[in-house]
Amino acid sequence: MTQFLQTLFDGVTVGCLYALIALGYTMVYGILKFINFAHSDVFALGVWMSITIAGWIGIGAAGEPVPPWYMGVLVMLLAMGVCGAVGFTVERIAYRPLRGAPRINVLITAIGVSLFLQNFGQLRWIFGAYPKAFPTLLGDQTLFSLAGVNFRLSDAAVIGTAVALMAALQYLIFRTKMGAAMRAVSFSPRNASLMGINVDLVISFTFVVGTMLAAAAGFLYGVKYGGQAKQTADSMWVMLGLKAFVAAVVGGIGNVRGAVLGGLLIGLIEWFGVAYLGSQYRDAYVFAILILVLLFRPAGVLGKATIEKV
Repeated sequence: MTQFLQTLFDGVTVGCLYALIALGYTMVYGILKFINFAHSDVFALGVWMSITIAGWIGIGAAGEPVPPWYMGVLVMLLAMGVCGAVGFTVERIAYRPLRGAPRINVLITAIGVSLFLQNFGQLRWIFGAYPKAFPTLLGDQTLFSLAGVNFRLSDAAVIGTAVALMAALQYLIFRTKMGAAMRAVSFSPRNASLMGINVDLVISFTFVVGTMLAAAAGFLYGVKYGGQAKQTADSMWVMLGLKAFVAAVVGGIGNVRGAVLGGLLIGLIEWFGVAYLGSQYRDAYVFAILILVLLFRPAGVLGKATIEKV
């Protein structure tokens, strides 16, 4: 029972991180119908910006006392703001000029943006090419124990913040005018523009929100796992981004609720596979589920098949 509860708990925690990253993938796809392969690099940027901003403020350094919780919130919000600005810049410079171009052009551009962010982050005057320790922004005290499983403050921060951000996104999309505009552009950009919606503004806003969620996931990843953050070009960031992309596809690419569900499913499948089948194939479990979903439900768990008239 202890192993089962610990695995369930770890799977939900990781699933929340996957869900936050997957939301960025699914929002951009829902609006523009293309995959932003640079999104995993924004997640890595969120981790490194959190480290850098904490260093600028002078909190969380080794040997220093753990700062108040609101200082961690400040670091996360600043990292989200920087990554949101990066998302706006990338959309404005790299993607908007290709709005009417063939999809293969946009795909190649997304790969180019990904490589640029990876290598730009390794410059000595940006983040550097060496790993760096994530600062201690939260204490590691145990809040309560259940059947031998300890529920720590860092776990509560990850799950609570992720749920709050996903609930805020849900409210934004389905309860605000901007959300209605986003759904209209997702349905038909041309018709939305004829109705007076500023399509360029909506698309830029979508990129900003998606990158901010990825930055929040990067901050929460550092809070949960700490340790040494690897350089921005390390393959681990690409793998984490790919798993989040799989989560978006499994849940139903383009469906916001599907991205959340897919993130939780992928997190649980990965950790239960590690716990009961072995850790050497942890990545294989994730992609095996992707293959099964594509074979039996190509649109995803909550996705809907599209019918095109010819």
